[in-house]
Amino acid sequence: MTRVKGGTIHRARRKKVMKRAKGYFGSKHRLYRTAKEQVMHSLKYAYRDRRQKKRDFRKLWITRINAACRQNDISYSKFINGLSIAGVTVNRKMLSEIAIDSPENFKSLVDLAKDALNGNLKEAKAETKKTVKKETVKAETKKAEKKEDKDLSKLTVAELREMAKAKGIAGISSMKKAELLDALK
Repeated sequence: MTRVKGGTIHRARRKKVMKRAKGYFGSKHRLYRTAKEQVMHSLKYAYRDRRQKKRDFRKLWITRINAACRQNDISYSKFINGLSIAGVTVNRKMLSEIAIDSPENFKSLVDLAKDALNGNLKEAKAETKKTVKKETVKAETKKAEKKEDKDLSKLTVAELREMAKAKGIAGISSMKKAELLDALK
């Protein structure tokens, strides 16, 4: 039987490991044996930490919700229990976002949870829906305004001047783009 040399495949495998080991400290990016060992460990850490990251974020959301609950004189566990009794299915990520972005909506959810714990559920649900709708409309109008501002900055000076003429703004012929944007706002 003839002799088979594994030169190209051997080299390709080593190059792949060394490429993955770029940026490692010391001999871990220079020497094949230590680089291979470190790459294997790195892949294990990456696999483990992709799962760990989900736990870490859940902890963060719970901490934020707990802080907002304490400001509204209720504990986290009672708040979550009250929401489950009320039939509100909002995940912890969204609850933490609501707690940060709109404390008024979060307060209405806390009131709903408190009422559910006390047994006054129907009245609380109707009141909460009204306040949440109002806050949602406010948030949507803010987003629309921001979007409109971004769209204006993408327009050319000629298009901005036409818009200014349509709105009846005077002295637009000598204005620069930034001045036109300010005038249109």
